[in-house]
Amino acid sequence: MNTLAVESIVNGAMGTCTATIDGNIEDMLYVKNIEVKVEKNKNEIKVLGQTGAKHKANGWNGTGSMNVYYCTSKYREMMLEYMKNGIDTYFDITIENSDPSTDIGSQTVTIKGVNLDSIIMAKLDIDSTELDEDMDFTFDDIEILGQFGAVVSE
Repeated sequence: MNTLAVESIVNGAMGTCTATIDGNIEDMLYVKNIEVKVEKNKNEIKVLGQTGAKHKANGWNGTGSMNVYYCTSKYREMMLEYMKNGIDTYFDITIENSDPSTDIGSQTVTIKGVNLDSIIMAKLDIDSTELDEDMDFTFDDIEILGQFGAVVSE
């Protein structure tokens, strides 16, 4: 029986994350975790002779969330620009999983048209020695620039 080789497991801390905002590339060194999801929109379709419904995809919705250390004002500035002037910012995020100890190589994905949903504008917490914040976002497109190799079994 084949089982997953531990060499194929990717260390989640090994990688890079960058944002391209207004043509400028910013290292997102403050990211603690980021997750990007695509969910299909589906219609429920009833058919004659069947009591259950079938489902047909009719589009998709891209969402994401990230938890970051509270140490950059960049996103507060972007939100303030929208609040004061109505100018919204869309940007790209590139995530690379690059664990040198894995035998499956790396994966690079670019999320395009990222738009933040909400931002904490100011924060204090007497019980915390490291402030962080959660950010939810939507996006319009995605590209896989590099893919993992084959998973190894033992």
